Amino acid sequence: MSTGSGADSAPAPTTHDTQPVPDPPDLTAEDTRKSSMFSSLKVRNYRLFFLGQVVSNTGTWMQRIAQDWLVLSLTGSATAVGFTTALQFLPMLFFGLYGGVLVDRLPKRPTLMVTQTAMAFTGLALAALTLTGHVEVWHVYVAAFAVGLATVVDNPARQSFVSEMVGPDQLQNAVSLNSANFQSARMIGPAVAGVLITGVGTGWAFLFNGLSYVAPLVGLLLMRGRELHTVQRAPRGKGQLREGLRYVAGRPELIWPIVLVGFIGTFAFNFPVYLSAFADDVFHAGAGTYSLFNTLMAVGSVTGALLAARRGTARMRLLAVAALVFGTVEIVAAATPSLWLFALLMIPLGVCGMTVNVTANTGIQMATDPAMRGRVMALYMMVFLGGSPVGAPIVGWITDTYGARVGLATGGAIAALAATTIGLILARVGGLRLSVGWHQGHPRIRFVPRERQEELAAAA
Repeated sequence: MSTGSGADSAPAPTTHDTQPVPDPPDLTAEDTRKSSMFSSLKVRNYRLFFLGQVVSNTGTWMQRIAQDWLVLSLTGSATAVGFTTALQFLPMLFFGLYGGVLVDRLPKRPTLMVTQTAMAFTGLALAALTLTGHVEVWHVYVAAFAVGLATVVDNPARQSFVSEMVGPDQLQNAVSLNSANFQSARMIGPAVAGVLITGVGTGWAFLFNGLSYVAPLVGLLLMRGRELHTVQRAPRGKGQLREGLRYVAGRPELIWPIVLVGFIGTFAFNFPVYLSAFADDVFHAGAGTYSLFNTLMAVGSVTGALLAARRGTARMRLLAVAALVFGTVEIVAAATPSLWLFALLMIPLGVCGMTVNVTANTGIQMATDPAMRGRVMALYMMVFLGGSPVGAPIVGWITDTYGARVGLATGGAIAALAATTIGLILARVGGLRLSVGWHQGHPRIRFVPRERQEELAAAA
């Protein structure tokens, strides 16, 4: 579950009190060159990091499945399972920004070694309690909360450490490969966990997860410090949390993508609620169908991450378009009468959802002063991950009251409306205008710089 020497440069200015002027086309200064799909793996430090994640992410997904199954078997209560999930995500919601402040002050590699070790001990402790037959449900609650606390620091540290390993030119590719790595583990981990749980018990899944952290820890130890891109750490001082919030609020290229991701993460990404309701209430199928939906979405997510790795840019216009298509596909899926057509729509849904995630993540990192990156990424992760505990009860109530189709359509409509509104705001801030015309006999709608729009109008 973990994320040549020289200064790590970023498009944003290095002082905190000036207001950057976004580049008109894209709102971020970005490398427009295409890159190969796996180009960042040529960097030795990142390659070690990536290989460690292959093992660790698989263990993380195994523990998630085993944890839910153990709580359900101990209590027989789905509410207890939900409470366990909330305990794991609530620390990010309440303390995420403070974690970002710490990350900006601390060196990233030693920090990750501490957080990864803490999460390893959590898995090993659960394994020992379960294998010896002494586990109780409150043990699982404590372990979930402990993992959540470690994640408060671990998540922004991993996100911001990527740029230190690969530098700004390879950031888009590295973030995309991280996402592909995580989504691949999402397909493998639950399957392996299912075999272990049914064959030898949940304790062995916890043991595998605890031991899986050896891989990223070894990778961190083997990295060459002289090849990391040096980033000046923020000094200890008062008001750094408020400073981070003011920094984001004063920069439209940061605040609006975070707002967009917040709407989507809160209302449209609650797939455990939507997909379980469709499998059970709409199509009257079992857990196998629910698993199929998640597997196909993971296939789409991996595809989306690899396509993003192929691109060399993180354009804000792509973020808005992907979010709009994502919401539209959700609305179409909500009205789909066929189980198999609904299942197939999970693939483009996964592609678009991952495109939104990777594009927002990379664009925000590239537009952020390195000294502020921990706080900015903590806010991003707090909004993206912390929105689920807030939105899940809301969309759950809509789904229970009005049906699964209305629930999913509502989430899609909110995503599409937010994408349209924020896309227009970003276009206006970036000096763009909507151009509607014809090209080779077909209608074409696109954003162009205002000067170009005036030329088109004069030519017409």
